[in-house]
Amino acid sequence: MADKARLKNMIDKLHQYIFKRIYSRLNIFLYRKNLNKLSIIFGSDKEGEHYYAKHYQKHFESLRRDNLNILEIGIGGYENPRNGGESLRMWKAFFPNSYIFGIDIYDKKYHNEKRIKTFRGSQVDEAFLREVAEEIGPIDIIIDDGSHFNDHVITSFKILFPLLSPNGIYVVEDLQTSYWDEVLGVSWGGSSSLKELHTSMNYFKSLVDGLNYEEFTINDYIPTYFDKNIISMHFYHNLVFVYKGQNKEGSNVLGKRFC
Repeated sequence: MADKARLKNMIDKLHQYIFKRIYSRLNIFLYRKNLNKLSIIFGSDKEGEHYYAKHYQKHFESLRRDNLNILEIGIGGYENPRNGGESLRMWKAFFPNSYIFGIDIYDKKYHNEKRIKTFRGSQVDEAFLREVAEEIGPIDIIIDDGSHFNDHVITSFKILFPLLSPNGIYVVEDLQTSYWDEVLGVSWGGSSSLKELHTSMNYFKSLVDGLNYEEFTINDYIPTYFDKNIISMHFYHNLVFVYKGQNKEGSNVLGKRFC
């Protein structure tokens, strides 16, 4: 009788497992176009803990079926190799024709699967980032959900934005650390002063004027790479989307002064 009970229990657990798998796959299929739902299904913090999913939906919906290379900095789960990866799987479900790549300082190859590949290294190691970009090929979307330290955010952007595809999108999450010096026992490198130039928010705000560099009346002004290659910036609560493209519309008054 005991053996029969154990067998029945095993069969019941197997049925529950199969049902959960089928139910999960069905939900993923039904909500494959909805990042809000997918974030919840996969357990990503992009919805619930944060409210990023609706913004991603707005910016990425038209790209959903494109063939893209998407790189996310920060896989999650800290040092546990099996933890994390929720966002990678969410992106894989939403972008059915794209390849998803992840960077983390911890080994996360456990999450490697068809259309998902991870790399181990630091988001401020230029040699490592260039090697990753070389292996991936053209990168169409970069999402920085990494350490959130202000100097890391800025350094990664300066290295990776030039390596982004000509019409790519660069996203940075959790910009609240821009306003934090020390919170939760961690020194984030931000500042409660809104005038400090070393913070990530002030860095990105400093790029906004560059959208209009062709209107400057500054003598001998030399446009930066970012002046010439950022065509729009979209700020939300703790989030920014930076669009890459050739910023050379010219001024209707001053004429084309730069080349």
